[in-house]
Amino acid sequence: MENQNNVTEFVLLGLFLNKEMKTICFAFFLLCYFAIFLGNFIIFITITCSQLIQQPMYYFLCHLALTDLAYTSTIIPTLTSGLAAKSKKISFNCCMTQVSAAHLLGGVEMFILVSMSFDRYIAICKPLHYTVIMNRHRCDMLIVTAWAVAFWHSIAQLLMVLWLPFCGPNQIDHYICDVKPLLKLVCTNTHVVSILVIANNGMVCLVTFLVLLVSYIVILYNLRTHSAEGRRKALSTCGSHIMVVVLFFLPCVYTYVPPPSDNNNEKEFSVLYTVIAPMLNPLIYTLRNTEMKNAVRKLWCHKI
Repeated sequence: MENQNNVTEFVLLGLFLNKEMKTICFAFFLLCYFAIFLGNFIIFITITCSQLIQQPMYYFLCHLALTDLAYTSTIIPTLTSGLAAKSKKISFNCCMTQVSAAHLLGGVEMFILVSMSFDRYIAICKPLHYTVIMNRHRCDMLIVTAWAVAFWHSIAQLLMVLWLPFCGPNQIDHYICDVKPLLKLVCTNTHVVSILVIANNGMVCLVTFLVLLVSYIVILYNLRTHSAEGRRKALSTCGSHIMVVVLFFLPCVYTYVPPPSDNNNEKEFSVLYTVIAPMLNPLIYTLRNTEMKNAVRKLWCHKI
């Protein structure tokens, strides 16, 4: 198919068109970005400057905090600038860059959550082999694998839209550049591409979410044989992980599994996994974790 691309820039319609709502949301999302930066920065510094970095669970949490910072930095500045301006214009190249970066970092976050689930499974179901299986080399390999798989995922997303012909309207009904909103502007039949998007995004999100749920069900089932104190500690940790998984994956499944349509309010739901989940992650992992609370108190109270 020949690429007849007459569009050099796109106009992001943003989250809301109402002026009063845009002003309120601008302030709200700025506060969210500050909370994301502060919370994840505290987690990253606390773990790297304490003995927690030696534990696989906190090693993954440290990488998750960094990924959250990078992921939201590709999205929230575009979101807030769109709320502050009458219209947000973005060049074709910048749009494609945002598509690639968002899917790269979102994919990394997804596979880090899988690695954290695997870590908890080994810790609870195979405790005698935990130190052998979850050594630092294997943890490093899981992180490298997360980046490698996410990289190819983002390349696939980019290639699916890069050569499509955009020759008509250039208004994207979203606050960021993403594959599904872009497909609505393509001036050719997108049936095959829509199926590929659902397969590459929707099914991956859905299958990964189901695998994570099954793994945590198995973990909770195996807790029957543990002591009351062991069950309490494991339930607290797994409860935090399950909350994060649900916050991140359910909106992703809702956004990417259905085919592109004009009636789908996907941009409102996408706020949950692009802004709200990264903002709540530090609170969930810190307030529900005694070791993290003690490490934060020891490090930051000493510094103050």
